[in-house]
Amino acid sequence: MRSITPWARVYVIAVAAGAVLCAAPVRYAHAPWGAVALFAALCAACEQLAVGRFGGGAGYEGPGAAGPGGTGGGPPRWHTPVLLAGAFLLPPAAAALVPLPGALLVRGTERTPWPRRLWRAGQLGIGAWTASRVHWSLGGPDTVVSSYFPYALAAAGAAVVAFCLVLALLDGGILALAERVPIRLAWRGLFVRSLVPVGVHGLAGLMMAVLWRSPYGPLAALLVLLPMWVSWWVFAQYHRERAAHQATIRALVQAVDIKDGYTRGHSERVGQASMVIARELGMDDERVEVLRFAGILHDVGKLGVPTRLLRKDGPLTPEERRVIELHPEYGHEMVRGIGFLGEARSAILHHHERLDGSGYPYGLVGSQIPEFARVVAVADAFDAMTSTRSYSRARPVRVALAELERCAGTQFDPVMVGALVRGLERRGGWHPAVTADSAPPVRSRTTMRPDGIPGQVGSEGRVR
Repeated sequence: MRSITPWARVYVIAVAAGAVLCAAPVRYAHAPWGAVALFAALCAACEQLAVGRFGGGAGYEGPGAAGPGGTGGGPPRWHTPVLLAGAFLLPPAAAALVPLPGALLVRGTERTPWPRRLWRAGQLGIGAWTASRVHWSLGGPDTVVSSYFPYALAAAGAAVVAFCLVLALLDGGILALAERVPIRLAWRGLFVRSLVPVGVHGLAGLMMAVLWRSPYGPLAALLVLLPMWVSWWVFAQYHRERAAHQATIRALVQAVDIKDGYTRGHSERVGQASMVIARELGMDDERVEVLRFAGILHDVGKLGVPTRLLRKDGPLTPEERRVIELHPEYGHEMVRGIGFLGEARSAILHHHERLDGSGYPYGLVGSQIPEFARVVAVADAFDAMTSTRSYSRARPVRVALAELERCAGTQFDPVMVGALVRGLERRGGWHPAVTADSAPPVRSRTTMRPDGIPGQVGSEGRVR
């Protein structure tokens, strides 16, 4: 909800009014006010913990809610079992009251605007009312009391499906009006993405409802929240750690791009090409992600190379070339203490090695070169040839692939080259981009950029 258009304001007010209408008959519903108050307090407490952990609207929205960037369908918070347990036990009008205090009153470390609070309160209120209405119409409360589990599961499952469906419908509307997502995309995948996680929370909510009505009472029901909180806490830690990793890598890549603007975007593309090769080789998702990091960070050692050498227009002297060829070792030293990079560190150190032993920094031969380094070497040379730079124009993809195949077995690993060829065929090609800030006319094909990778591309258009 980046901005509130007039129509989005009308929509939010209409949803909030709908929640009020759902809760209005509560005075005739003979609701157990003590239970309503306890469920509402639990929901608000869970909301406070979640918002505090993620920093006030930091993108961890409720089930099916519109997430940051208009993605929608965020993961459910761990208060969802409380909300659904209320829907399983309370009359519909009373169930609609359960999420309201938390959604309206809880504040995080940053102030949550009132339209967002109204939206969340209205959306969750209508969702809880719908789930309770479906559950009661199927006789769900009686099955909870009698612990008639086969049918209790069916009634609870129908309520969860109705809950997800309502939230997905409302989410699509706010995405279209507030986030300006095209109508054809606004509802795509919202229901399916929320169904599994909310279904798991629905089971916990059903267990909580059964214990609530058991001889052990509400205190026993609260114990269900403990494992839910633990799983949520683990997920939160993973979320924060991953965000920190991404921020670290972005900072390093931006520093390289600022230092050597001629190759801006090169690191990201090498990461993408490395992923193409990795997926073609059948690597699991974890290794593919680490290999992407390796591709992105392979030139981070340029931060230790004098800028005048990186931006020099003329040929390098032997001394200057030796300085340039130190950048893999500089890069390895920079990332040595970053534990999550794993195998990526070896790729950063060895991505200029050659199969025939003529590479640097250690002149490794064949299988002595780490697998990740052999992948990044191919991706690196491929992007260097298919990108327009100050000293050479981009070559067609087929020409670049032919050059890689020509050098396979001497400079590049034939397995990696073949994987890149097959991967590009599978994804329908490659679209190189201009990497210089403003690509000047090509001065001379014999003038080499001293940035390491382009040094492998000869003036005759061949990799050497």
